[in-house]
Amino acid sequence: MSLSVEKLEGSMAKLTIEVPAEEFTKAITDAYNKQKSKFAVPGFRKGKVPQAYIEKMYGAGVFYEDAANKLINEYYPKEIDNCDLEIVSNPEIDVEQVEKGKAFIFTAVVAIKPEIKLGEYKGVEIEKIDADVTEDEVMAKILEEQKQNSRSIPVEDRAAALDDEVTINYEGFIDDVAFDGGKGENHKLVLGSHSFIDTFEDQIVGKSIGEKFDVNVTFPEDYHADDLAGKPAVFKVELVAINAIELPELDDEYASEVSSFDTFEEYKEDVKKILEVKKEKEVTRAKQGKLLEKIAESSEVELPEAMIKFQQEKIYDEFAQRMMYQGLQMEQYLKIMNTTKEAMMEQVKPDAIARIKTSLVLEAVAAAENIVATDAELDEEIQNMASTYQMEPEKLKELIGDKEMEQVKQDIASRKALDFLVENSKEA
Repeated sequence: MSLSVEKLEGSMAKLTIEVPAEEFTKAITDAYNKQKSKFAVPGFRKGKVPQAYIEKMYGAGVFYEDAANKLINEYYPKEIDNCDLEIVSNPEIDVEQVEKGKAFIFTAVVAIKPEIKLGEYKGVEIEKIDADVTEDEVMAKILEEQKQNSRSIPVEDRAAALDDEVTINYEGFIDDVAFDGGKGENHKLVLGSHSFIDTFEDQIVGKSIGEKFDVNVTFPEDYHADDLAGKPAVFKVELVAINAIELPELDDEYASEVSSFDTFEEYKEDVKKILEVKKEKEVTRAKQGKLLEKIAESSEVELPEAMIKFQQEKIYDEFAQRMMYQGLQMEQYLKIMNTTKEAMMEQVKPDAIARIKTSLVLEAVAAAENIVATDAELDEEIQNMASTYQMEPEKLKELIGDKEMEQVKQDIASRKALDFLVENSKEA
C-alpha cells in the first residue's frame, strides 16, 4: 500500500492510493462470498456456484464494484490518518486502475485547510452595546411568568372575548375545495395571540359556545406554502369551549408562591439580576460576533468550494438533527416548507462561509499570540465531555484518537483567543 500527495491550486490536493494486488484479489473473493447466494445457475445449488464460473458467465468485473467500495472505505480513512494534511472536505473519488491481478489504484481530491493572512486584530474598535436592563424588560419578564401561573376558568354565560382561550373545530377551503393541512379538531387558541393568519382570531370574538360560522381570511403573500400564498380562504369553524384566563395578583403572596422571596420587591429585584446576567452574556456574544466579523473582513483567505460545501452539509445535518428531536423528519419539513435540500444548502452558504472564516481567524490569532490549551484546561474539558457522555474521563481518553485530542486542544485555544480579542478591543 502506498500514498502519494499532489498539491493543487486553490487549497486542494490529490491523494493517490495504491492497494496491493493481493488485497484487491481478496476483496473480490469477499464480494463473491457476500453475493454468491444471489446467483441461480442450472446445475448448481444456490450459493454453490464457483467464483470462476460466475466471472466467466457475467464478466471478470462482476465483483469489481463491491470490492472497490470495500477497499476505498477501508483504506481512505487509514491513509488520511497517516498523512500530514488538514483535510476539510469530503473526497471526490476516482478509480484509476481496477483489474484482477494488479494493484487497485484510486485517487481522492480533497480540500485542505487554507492559510489565512490576518488583518488587524488587536485594538479593533466596535460599537458599544448597551447592557443595562430596563424597568420595562423586568416587568415584561414578570408578566410572562404571571401568564405561566394563570388559571383557566370555563365560561358558559358569555361570548368569546380577547385574551380568552377557546377550543375550536375548523376546516379551510379555497374556492370551495378543502386544502391539505387546513383541518383541526379541539384546537386550543388564545384570542389576540396572533397564532393564526390575518383576522382569523378577531372573527371568533363575540361568538358563543356551539355556534358555527365562517371565517374569511387571506393567506400572506410570503406564506411558506406556495399553493396557499396570497389566496383568500374560508374556514368553517365551530366554537367548542371558552376559558377565561385569570391572572394572579402581583403582590407579596404571589412572590412567595413562585419564588423563595417574601416580598414582591425582592422577587422583582431577583428577576432583574437574572436578566442582567443573561443580557451580559448576550452582549458578550454580540461583541464577539462583531469583532470576528470585522477581523474576517480585513483578513485575506481563499476558501475552496469543497470546504464550503462540506460546511453547508454540516449545517444542514445539524438542522435535520434538531428537527428529528422535535419528531419531524427532514423529508416532512421540506414538504411542509415547500423547499428542497439544494435550496436550503444555498440558503445556508453565507453562514457556512462565516463559520469557516471565524474558525480560521481564531486559529490564526491563537498561533500568533502563542495561545495554547494548558494540561489543566484539557483535563477540565475531558471531564466535561465525559460528564456529557456519562463516561469515566480515563475511559474517554482511551477512546479519543490523537487527531481528535488535537482538535479538543485547538477548540480550547480558539475559545481563549476569542477572550483575548474581546479583552483587547475598543468600544466606540
